[in-house]
Amino acid sequence: MARIDLRGDALPEGSALRDLLPRADFDVQAALEKVRPICEAVHHRGDAALIDYAEKFDGVRLESVRVPARALAEALEQLDPAVRAALEESIRRARLVHREQRRAAHTTQVVPGGSVTEKWVPVERVGLYAPGGRSVYPSSVIMNAVPAQEAGVASMALASPPQKEFGGLPHPTILAACALLGIDEVYAVGGAQAVAMFAHGTESCPPANMVTGPGNIWVAAAKRYFTGKIGIDTEAGPTEIAILADETADPVHVASDLISQAEHDPLAAAVLVTDSVELAEAVEKELEPQVAATKHIEDRIVPALSGRQSAIVLVDGVDEGLRVVDAYGAEHLEIQTADAAAVAARVKNAGAIFVGAWAPVSLGDYCAGSNHVLPTGGCACHSSGLSVQSFLRGIHIVDYTRDALAEVAHHVVTLAEAEDLPAHGAAIKARFGWKVPESK
Repeated sequence: MARIDLRGDALPEGSALRDLLPRADFDVQAALEKVRPICEAVHHRGDAALIDYAEKFDGVRLESVRVPARALAEALEQLDPAVRAALEESIRRARLVHREQRRAAHTTQVVPGGSVTEKWVPVERVGLYAPGGRSVYPSSVIMNAVPAQEAGVASMALASPPQKEFGGLPHPTILAACALLGIDEVYAVGGAQAVAMFAHGTESCPPANMVTGPGNIWVAAAKRYFTGKIGIDTEAGPTEIAILADETADPVHVASDLISQAEHDPLAAAVLVTDSVELAEAVEKELEPQVAATKHIEDRIVPALSGRQSAIVLVDGVDEGLRVVDAYGAEHLEIQTADAAAVAARVKNAGAIFVGAWAPVSLGDYCAGSNHVLPTGGCACHSSGLSVQSFLRGIHIVDYTRDALAEVAHHVVTLAEAEDLPAHGAAIKARFGWKVPESK
């Protein structure tokens, strides 16, 4: 891994510090022009375009993009019992956490006779995306479906790429996860065309109000293309882990956690921020045997760890390290320092924070109960991970009596005239015989 030495000199502020930190090249704007014709083809040709793209990109000719109910049932029947038990426990824990995120309607009595109620209404229909490229991600099905279900979304569909080795169906573990969650509307569609299917609707699939779920750069570009037409969760980029560690951290743990995210993708980012040169050297030494002992070495882990998006960043102390990780805004941030909980409490920018030696990112990926659909690319400085709130819309209900309106009418008219919008004021005056009531 490369080293970035930020010791000695005062750390710069804002974007100047961000520019010093490693980040993957992920040009969604460039990909946008390539997905545009795909999205338009789905708009105009519907299912026929989806079938053609499955043949072009996935190497399989489908008769229909809708997955039959019997395929979902069979996938669950044939699922390894141990995998089923693990998925069920992941679902149980996710429900515990996300159920607590529900929001109740709240009424504020602004004045006697005048109130504003905020009620929370779920999105009516959501399209969920589960990637199916280098790996299979039933965990992503859980992380998207559970908060939507707990929010009360009434209509939910899932898309995942068709797999040639499974006769054009999505991976059977994806289908089994859908069956466990009660999702019976599933489509063998991947990439940008899946987002387009949900945005426009086709003969098989009604349009959705929102699309969520991680994917590759083409999925991210399609989400950007349809922003404004549909709601999205985030333009997810390559996964990231940042670890803030001091001399108390175990280099075996740190190395294994860096590798755990590097195995996702050759563009995955693994960043260690530390004030301990001894730890940095020990981690580098530990990486070699751990990488050699695992899988996906040449196609993912080595390119990820050696890429420009990964580095060991040396700082003068934990305070400086906090400034660095806040500037970086990692998707996943581990704190492996003395008094880790207190240090974690000071973090401002992260998708999710993992405290101490016994809360690795892998736990959050599957069974912590937290959500693993998180902002990437530094977006944690302004965005949150997926939650029940992502699927809810707040609506204000304004209820005023005549007397309550009369009390404030002169202020409304004054502000309308100050903004040169006299018709706004006239809408008030009309209710009182065109004479503004005097304030009491």
